[in-house]
Amino acid sequence: MKYSFLIVLLALCYTNLSFAQCCSGGSGSPIAGGTSQGVLMKSQLELNTNIQFIQSDNFFSGSKRDNGNKYFDKYSSLYQYFRVAYGVTPDLTMSVEGGNYFFKEETGLNGDPETTYNSKGFGDLILFPRYRVFNYCTGKTTNEITVGLGFKIPVGTYNDSTIRTEPFSGETYYVTNPQSVQLSSGSQDFIFYTFLYRGYPQKKFRLFANMIYVKKGWNPLGEKIGDFASIGVFAGKTFFKSLGTTIQLRFETVKKMQLNENILLYAYPSYDPEATGYKKVFVSPQVSYSFNNLSVYGVADIPVYQHLTKTQVGTQYQFTVGLSYKLMTAKNKKPATGDYYCPMHPEVRSVAKGNCTKCGMALIKD
Repeated sequence: MKYSFLIVLLALCYTNLSFAQCCSGGSGSPIAGGTSQGVLMKSQLELNTNIQFIQSDNFFSGSKRDNGNKYFDKYSSLYQYFRVAYGVTPDLTMSVEGGNYFFKEETGLNGDPETTYNSKGFGDLILFPRYRVFNYCTGKTTNEITVGLGFKIPVGTYNDSTIRTEPFSGETYYVTNPQSVQLSSGSQDFIFYTFLYRGYPQKKFRLFANMIYVKKGWNPLGEKIGDFASIGVFAGKTFFKSLGTTIQLRFETVKKMQLNENILLYAYPSYDPEATGYKKVFVSPQVSYSFNNLSVYGVADIPVYQHLTKTQVGTQYQFTVGLSYKLMTAKNKKPATGDYYCPMHPEVRSVAKGNCTKCGMALIKD
C-alpha cells in the first residue's frame, strides 16, 4: 500500500451493477466491494480480481424483519470482478473494470421451480479515471485527496426472460425475470468519487474515507433504477510489515425506482417498483497480506441497520475475497540503491538514514 490503497468492502460490490433494484439482497455500488482507492505511481500497472458472494433470506418491512410476508425463499449471487489500472502520470490513474456472474438466483417460495429465476453472464463495464488533487507529505504524515468520474456502459442483459410451459395446452411462454437477477440495469450511469487519506507511516496507521454517488440513467425499457450514494470511513493498521487490518463503517442509500409511463403505458413490469429503495449501515472488517508485489485480502460486510421501502429482502451474508498484483512497466534509467527508502516514493533510496528528496519524509530501512 504505497500509492494505491486497496480496501475492498462489499457491499459489492459491482457489488453489483443492478443491486439497487427491488428485492436484490445486496449493495448498490457499481464498484465491486465499494473499493476505496487513491492513485498509482506513474507507469505502475495493477491487476486486481475479487470474488463476491451474497446470500439472504431475511425480509424487512421498514426497519423490522418481516419473514412472515416473504414471497420467495432466498436471493443469492456469486460474482467475479476485474480491474486493470494504470498510472498515466504521478497524479492520474485510469482503470477499466467489469466482471462476470457465475450465478444470480431468486429461489421461489418453498423451492417452487415455477417461481425460481436465475441468470449468469457478464455484467457491465466501467471506465474510471481518478485524479489526485492534493498530496502533502511531512516527516510524520502523508495526506491525499483524490477525485474520480466514472462512466458505466451497459454490457449485460437487462430484459432477460425465463421460459415457462402452460400445463394444460403445453404451449411455451416467456416471463420477464425480476430485476434482482438481471445482469445489468441497462442504463448508462455516471459515478462521482472522492477519496480522502491521512497516514502515519512510522506508526503504520492510516485513516481514510470515500464517498461514492452513482447517477442512474434511463434504460430503453423505461426504467430508472434509483440513484446510489455511500459514505465510508476507515481505520487501518499494519502488523509485521505485511499483515494489514482495516475496519470500516459505511452508510449507503438507494432511491426508489422510477418508471416512464409513456413507454410502459401498455406493458407494466411484473415487479413492484414501490418495493425499491433502502438505507443501510455496515461494519466491514478486512484482513490483507502482502508479499513482493502481490496482495491477498478478505472482507465481510456486516449489516447493523437496514430500512427497506415496503417489503424487500435485506442483506444477510456478504463476503469478498481477492488478490491484487502491481508491477512497474517502466524502470528508472539509473535505479537508486541502498537499504533505506521512502514509504511514499519507493524509488528514492539511500545507503544511509536521511529524508526523502521529494517529500521530506524520514527514510526507513528495508
